[in-house]
Amino acid sequence: MANTSTTVKNGNVVMDAVRSADHDRYLSALYAPADKRDALLALYAFNAEVASVRDRIHEPLPGEVRLQWWRDVVSADGDAETGHPTADALRATIAANHLPKAAFENMLEARIFDLYDDPMPSRTDLEGYCGETAAALIQLAAMALDPAAAPGFAELAGRAGCAQAITGLLLLLPLHRRRGQCFVPADILAAAGTAPEEFVKGEGGAAAERAVAAMIALAREHLNAFEKAAPVLPVSLRPAFLPLALTRAYLDKMEKAGSSVLCRTVALSILRRHWLLLRHAMRGWTPL
Repeated sequence: MANTSTTVKNGNVVMDAVRSADHDRYLSALYAPADKRDALLALYAFNAEVASVRDRIHEPLPGEVRLQWWRDVVSADGDAETGHPTADALRATIAANHLPKAAFENMLEARIFDLYDDPMPSRTDLEGYCGETAAALIQLAAMALDPAAAPGFAELAGRAGCAQAITGLLLLLPLHRRRGQCFVPADILAAAGTAPEEFVKGEGGAAAERAVAAMIALAREHLNAFEKAAPVLPVSLRPAFLPLALTRAYLDKMEKAGSSVLCRTVALSILRRHWLLLRHAMRGWTPL
């Protein structure tokens, strides 16, 4: 079992990892109760690790090996240390909060898609991917915060995860296109008048802009459904959903940016992000 100094050191490493890799979720975790914060940071550090496998391991098969390593981390019983701060923090979080290992296994299975250049087949497939990744992460965070209340808001987590994940994929469009990936579903591209190959190569023209507009509309559809039901969200679960405080601002900025989102990532100022997170942390999603 790790001693206190090792636990504190690993906690600092995990916190720094989230701050560096996923600053929006890092900021949102700071609004969680002090005794729940480490659990959220461990979940977010794990998510950052598996979401960035493609960035660090450029070949699919070694990437799958890395995802399998994380499966072994999740499935292992006992408290033997791995020497990896995030892995050890994740194991401790799963055990302490009785989190379902199947959710992590499904998340890792979904992340295999990231390693290849196969196009996303359909809107249904995209929503399924969002459900196994971003929505599952929100639900796991909710379970760590308030295990009694969390099950009643699984559907809301699904809507929130789709809104957040689709927005995130839109923000990453320039990166994905540079490396030949297409997360915009083929059926949405076809309806817009283009195809995955054209979209990735930048040959879609106005059709590519229509596809982006359709993706923004899809993210808004899920966000609107989330916000409609979010006023009943318990205060205890609010930190798990808090990253959604930024989603509408990101979508608004992308909509104003037009076709430039295909080649340039939009950003919100740190002041704007802090304000939106603070406002929703204090008020939730109650009407102003």
